[in-house]
Amino acid sequence: MTLLNAPIYNETSEKRKLGLLIAGGVILALAFLGGIGGFLLGHGWFFSNLKAEHVVNNFFDALQNKDYATAYGIWMHDAKWQEHPDKYDYKLKRFTEDWTTASDFGPITSHHVDISKTDGTGNFGTGIIVAVRVNGEKKAFMWYQKSDGTLTYPAPHQLEY
Repeated sequence: MTLLNAPIYNETSEKRKLGLLIAGGVILALAFLGGIGGFLLGHGWFFSNLKAEHVVNNFFDALQNKDYATAYGIWMHDAKWQEHPDKYDYKLKRFTEDWTTASDFGPITSHHVDISKTDGTGNFGTGIIVAVRVNGEKKAFMWYQKSDGTLTYPAPHQLEY
């Protein structure tokens, strides 16, 4: 192709190409910031730990409202646990004692989910440690098991933050 055979300039097509290029750059920048931002803010890459944080927050909401049956269902990841209570060795009575009179925190009056970290073996970990500030001062480190959605306290180790 020579200069005399050059295609005719199409302003609409060039604007579309420029717009797509800019939109692609913006999408890549937002994806990068979302991934890094989630990690830096303590919620996992691309905010992947938010589900576990939400479960732990609901658990502490139920404890704070003294709704131990709901909290037990969240703990066991079984909302219909009352239909088959003999399935679990850890009974509601013991659970209630563990989170009230025998608790390190006493009765739960307030809580705040601080941060979370994926932990365990494998590329994406087997669980998530969720750090919760209970009653304004004490830290609780909850373990969220990814495979079955159950909770455990205490977590295998504590987070530094």
